[in-house]
Amino acid sequence: MNAIKNIAALSLLASMAACSTVGPNYKVPEQAVAKRPEAAAPFLGVQETAYKPEPLPAHWWRLYDDPVLDKLIEQALAANTDLRVAAANLARTRAVLDQVEDERKPQVSVSAAPGVGRSSGVVKGSPTALPDKFTYDAGVSVSYQADMFGKIARAVEAANADTQAAQAGVDVVRVTVAADTARAYADACAAVRQITVAQQAVDLQQKFVALTDERTRAGRGTAIDGARARSQLAQLQAALPPLEAQHRVAHYRLAALTGKTPQEMNMHLLQCQAAPRLTTQIPVGDGAALLRRRPDIRQAERNLAGATARIGVATADLYPSISLGASVGSTGLLDHFGAGNAFRWSLGPLISWTLPDTGSARSRIAQAEAGTDGALARFDGTVLNALKEVESAMTVYARELDRNAALKTARDESALASEQSHRLYQYGRTDFLSVLDADRTLAATDAAWAASDAALASDQIALFLALGGGWETK
Repeated sequence: MNAIKNIAALSLLASMAACSTVGPNYKVPEQAVAKRPEAAAPFLGVQETAYKPEPLPAHWWRLYDDPVLDKLIEQALAANTDLRVAAANLARTRAVLDQVEDERKPQVSVSAAPGVGRSSGVVKGSPTALPDKFTYDAGVSVSYQADMFGKIARAVEAANADTQAAQAGVDVVRVTVAADTARAYADACAAVRQITVAQQAVDLQQKFVALTDERTRAGRGTAIDGARARSQLAQLQAALPPLEAQHRVAHYRLAALTGKTPQEMNMHLLQCQAAPRLTTQIPVGDGAALLRRRPDIRQAERNLAGATARIGVATADLYPSISLGASVGSTGLLDHFGAGNAFRWSLGPLISWTLPDTGSARSRIAQAEAGTDGALARFDGTVLNALKEVESAMTVYARELDRNAALKTARDESALASEQSHRLYQYGRTDFLSVLDADRTLAATDAAWAASDAALASDQIALFLALGGGWETK
């Protein structure tokens, strides 16, 4: 026991004698893009009337006030397989961190080795065979590496940064899963709206075909008019199958996102008739809030911190490695187990001083420094990409709003023109081609307006994804 106390005292003295922790202390470099005032400024697109500079809520999908959407995203965040992979990666990095932190503690090993055998009588100078003997050897060994130059401290720092980066990686997946689920839901609902619009155009054209056939039988039309009307009907009917496929595929995407097989997904779950879309201003915050919120930025910054700490790990190899050791135990005949004269102890190696290979150490330092330069470049690229994505998404959505308004006006005018041309044709005051052209225009503008509504829903979700919200657990 005195030996263990001695080694503990030596460990304490070694820790107190530690001169410094080598390698650079981490902070976000001043030249990083995230440090530029422009990166934290209000977004350029916030001048659009579609946006307001208020903070983005944590769970942005609740702005739609759609219980079905809320439930689907809740299921996806609980059962998505990509999230399970990210959680497993986080668990692995935490285990690595625990392993590295254990290097700070004295390493204790316990041994027990009973045995039986016979020594050579010749070696012992005995003319007869020696008797069989049962022996034992049991003991406890303690070793401790004195972290004189901070190698272990830097290793712990790097592992801790890796763990934080893995946590950010989980958050990245949460953001993506929430957005993908909302987009699949919007696509399914938008397909319902587009199918309804396409079916209405088909129904209207079927009535027109019947009217044309009636006029032909009455001698007020020609066979060519009927053929043209039926050709237009077939074109309108051809628009339905792709929309029906889009609707079903969206359900399959929702199934995979929520951890279900296609057979398990309730195809009648979605009762929506149109894609969810906010008609109020969207809160977007500013650049400073984006830098704090986007988990991929946090992940890149933590990777940079880990790479910086590894410079210290490599630099410590330029200095000697000092370790302390002690052991205590008992060795002897098994039938005299624990006898006083069987007790043994040692302090050794009391100090083990390993001189470094400076050539290979400097090579590892150069590798670590290059890794840090690369991590800084990736951090800068992540920040720039985040700002680009937000500004782009804001521009796309604002311009689609303008396009949608114009398409609605065109659709309303086309509907009025179609109605008037049908009435005039019925009374013989306009020709067939004018009616056909008016119907074709109405079908096209109606479909384009419905598609624009779907694009608006998708653009909103793309903006929320770019803003990086949805990873918060509360």
